[in-house]
Amino acid sequence: MKRLLLALLIISLFIPADCYAKRKGDRMTIQDGKTVEFDYTLTVDGQVVETSEGKEPAKYTHGEGKIVPGLSKELEGMKAGEEKSIEISPEEGYGNIDPKAFHEVPKTDFPQDMELKIGMPFQAKASDGKVFLIRIAQIKDDTVIIDFNHPLAGKKLNFDVKIVSVE
Repeated sequence: MKRLLLALLIISLFIPADCYAKRKGDRMTIQDGKTVEFDYTLTVDGQVVETSEGKEPAKYTHGEGKIVPGLSKELEGMKAGEEKSIEISPEEGYGNIDPKAFHEVPKTDFPQDMELKIGMPFQAKASDGKVFLIRIAQIKDDTVIIDFNHPLAGKKLNFDVKIVSVE
């Protein structure tokens, strides 16, 4: 038994210490299936759109498609404690503005007492019960053009992130 322990001790002296750290580090990097918590500030056109400052960190499981593709791609391989500034193109964010997502509807489809304004957001419910955000793009005499694009479609997204934990 002593010989076995001595042999293992001698063998371990020849294994570089960073091999152990590397294996552990690989398990703690952001990769598919890992639960990630991160703090962030999202800036668009120089304006802060959203931040986790003063709130709980954002939490998601990497690889499940719950965050925009460009952010997911840029977070891949990061570790707890790391910080990064990330610029994401519209194609890797909420997509480009889709001209087919604009629809003209009669003004009578809106409540009579509702004061309509360009850029005004509101929710609509589809026949299947799905709720989505719509914005007023244009107001005409008898109709309103509504925009079904995501409010950040066509925009560059600038994230400042700090990885809180990877499990």
